[in-house]
Amino acid sequence: MTELQIRLLTADDWDAVSLIYGDGIATGQATFETEAPSWQGWNGNHLAAPRLVATSGADVVGWAALGPSSARAVYAGVAETSVYVSSDWRGKGVGRALLERLVVEAESNGIWTLQASIFPENVASLELHRSCGFRVVGTRERIGKMNGIWHDTLLLERRSNLVGSD
Repeated sequence: MTELQIRLLTADDWDAVSLIYGDGIATGQATFETEAPSWQGWNGNHLAAPRLVATSGADVVGWAALGPSSARAVYAGVAETSVYVSSDWRGKGVGRALLERLVVEAESNGIWTLQASIFPENVASLELHRSCGFRVVGTRERIGKMNGIWHDTLLLERRSNLVGSD
């Protein structure tokens, strides 16, 4: 296996990122979305930094980014994580490498709280986030419909010890 590298995501990565997003959508356990957005749509819904891809050789095998949790200024240091791994690379440490780097990059960009909204059925994502310092803070019951069925999500948070500790 080629060594895994983490680097900044660029617009040139979008085709691979979009395919990986589609892999996640197909599981029915990663998002309420039904199709990957265009680059313009995705770009407009995510913070400018950090945005990361995991690569093996020339192949993009995963990505991670942050979205704003609120438009209110008081929550400028709170962001929601997105971490997606290609189906062929799940269970090989890609998600952990991305999330660990995302935490570091988030703190260097002034983010003091990271949130994740995860389906209870997505055990791998729950375990990954917990292992990176996230804790469950609540259940959002019947928060959204997928295929006509209401679903819950668990809200997880990770509070920085470096940013916003004053």
